[in-house]
Amino acid sequence: MKNILISGSLVYDRIMDFPGRFADHILPEKIHNINLSFVIKDLKENFGGTAGNIAYNLALLKERPSLIACVGRDFAPYEAWLKKNGIETGQLKRLKDKLTSAAFIITDKSDNQIAGFNPGAMAVARGSFDGGLLKEGLAIIAPGNNEDMEKYAALYKKKKISYIFDPGQALSALEPAAIRSSLEGAEILIGNDYEVELIKKKTGLATAEIIDKVNILIITKGEKGSEIFTKTGRFEVRAAKPERVVDPTGAGDAYRAGLIKGLLAGLEIKEAARLASAVASFAVECYGGQTHKFSWKSLKKRYGESYGESIKNF
Repeated sequence: MKNILISGSLVYDRIMDFPGRFADHILPEKIHNINLSFVIKDLKENFGGTAGNIAYNLALLKERPSLIACVGRDFAPYEAWLKKNGIETGQLKRLKDKLTSAAFIITDKSDNQIAGFNPGAMAVARGSFDGGLLKEGLAIIAPGNNEDMEKYAALYKKKKISYIFDPGQALSALEPAAIRSSLEGAEILIGNDYEVELIKKKTGLATAEIIDKVNILIITKGEKGSEIFTKTGRFEVRAAKPERVVDPTGAGDAYRAGLIKGLLAGLEIKEAARLASAVASFAVECYGGQTHKFSWKSLKKRYGESYGESIKNF
């Protein structure tokens, strides 16, 4: 096992299912004065957040990642769950005057989502952490406290630690200069197609210029797979097919966990992206980001069914 550092959010997710489509209830001529109420079919509370979801999937992949984040006074149930799954929590900063971050997510029949988010403890920067963790391995900077995201990118570059920059939902709050400095020198920049376009808009960088600053750019496209740019070219990886689609929440984080596992196992980027997609396909089969499970046998089976070959190095 190698060191895996995960900074980002730890969140209590309240996930709600709306049996209709948001588009059927939004009047374009009244968009300046929206007043909507949706009757939901179901409500589930789950453990979530970018860091928590990535760590959970890495635990399923037999890794023992370390979490770097701030949590609130109500974190005990979540921490017990993380420890049960073999995830290191020693670097978490506990704030007695804050609640742990909470998300309220409504998903419609077309998998569109409307969400409300209370940052709680995440609004406080975690700051520096035990330098002893900075050994051979890989780090990922997932959406979390903005100040920490920028500082950890600088720290990893200084310590020559390979890292994945995954700004995601934090992009709207990050300054262009912070985005540019954080992606420059990253091993991988990853985001969905909307997020990558927003990065381009905020930084003024074209795709070719981003590739000059990072080794790999990955654009995820849900059921359409992913598009990958390297310094030598571009290729696409089709999505692994789940048995059913129940909830897309956390699928992107599962993808990132599979990607990290593949890279640490020495897979080429195409095979690592296929493994990532196979892991993500299990996440969409259940509500929430940490309710699914898979074995190595089932993961290998899905990989083989999706790509016509076995996973290398496993």
